[in-house]
Amino acid sequence: MRKLTIFFTLLFALFITSSVDAQRSRRKAKARVHRVIKHRKSKKAGRIKRVKPKPPTIHENPYRLCEDTCSHIHGIDMSHYQGEVFWDAIGHHSGISYVYLKATEGSDRIDSRYEQNIFMAHQRGIKVGSYHFFRPKTDLSLQLDNFRTQCLAAEQDLIPMLDVESTGGMGREEFCDSLLKFLKYMEDAYHQKPLIYTGRNFYNKYLIGKLNDYHLMIAMYTDEEPILADERDICLWQYTGRGTVRGVRGHIDKSRFMGNHTLDDLKFIR
Repeated sequence: MRKLTIFFTLLFALFITSSVDAQRSRRKAKARVHRVIKHRKSKKAGRIKRVKPKPPTIHENPYRLCEDTCSHIHGIDMSHYQGEVFWDAIGHHSGISYVYLKATEGSDRIDSRYEQNIFMAHQRGIKVGSYHFFRPKTDLSLQLDNFRTQCLAAEQDLIPMLDVESTGGMGREEFCDSLLKFLKYMEDAYHQKPLIYTGRNFYNKYLIGKLNDYHLMIAMYTDEEPILADERDICLWQYTGRGTVRGVRGHIDKSRFMGNHTLDDLKFIR
C-alpha cells in the first residue's frame, strides 16, 4: 500500500511539473509573438515614405537643357563675349531655332564677331535677328547710323531688337522720351516695329504704359514665367543667362517663346 501511495504521488508531481512547463512554454511563445508584432508596428511607424525626387531645374543644373525636355521654341543671343563659336554644333542642335546677334552699341561700338556670326548662322540654317544696345544719352541719329551700317535688311530673318537696360541717369520721362524717339527712328528705317528686350524689374519701374504696340522679350532668371505689373503680353522670355549650348564655350543667354507666339510674329518683312 505504501509503495502504491508513493507511485501516485510521483505521478501527480510529474503531471504538475509537465503542466507548469507547458504553461511556461505557452507564455514564452505568446511573448515572442507580441514582440514580433510590436517590432513590426514600430518598424512600420518609423518607415519614411519615399518621394520620387523632382529633376533639377535649369537654374539648379545649367547642364539640364530646357529645350530637350519641352515643346517650346528656343533660341539664344550672343555677342563677342562668347568668343569663337562652333556653328556646326549649334546647327545640328535641333533645340535652337533662332539667334539674336549683337551688332552695335551706342554711336560707335560695333561687335567684333557680328559679321562672322551672322554669316555662319545663315550657313547653318538658323533664323537670325540683330540687336542694338541702347544708350539713351547718346546722340540718337548717330546710334541709328551705327546700327544701320551693320544690320542690313537683306541679311535679317527676324525683326531688329533694341536692348534697353539703362536710363543713363535720366529721369523716367526724359528717358522714355529718348527711347520712343529712337524706336520711331528704327521703325522708319526698317519699316517695322522692333522687338524690345528688357528686364522685368526695369520694365515695371520705367516702361509701364510706354510700349503697348511693341513685342517684348523679358529677362527674368527664375523657374516661374514672368508676369509684368500691368499684366501685358510677353512674346519671348529670356529665362537664363547661364545656359549651355553645344558649340559655345561658357555660358550663354537662352530664351523661348511664350504662349501662342511663334517665329512668324517676329518675321522680318522686306
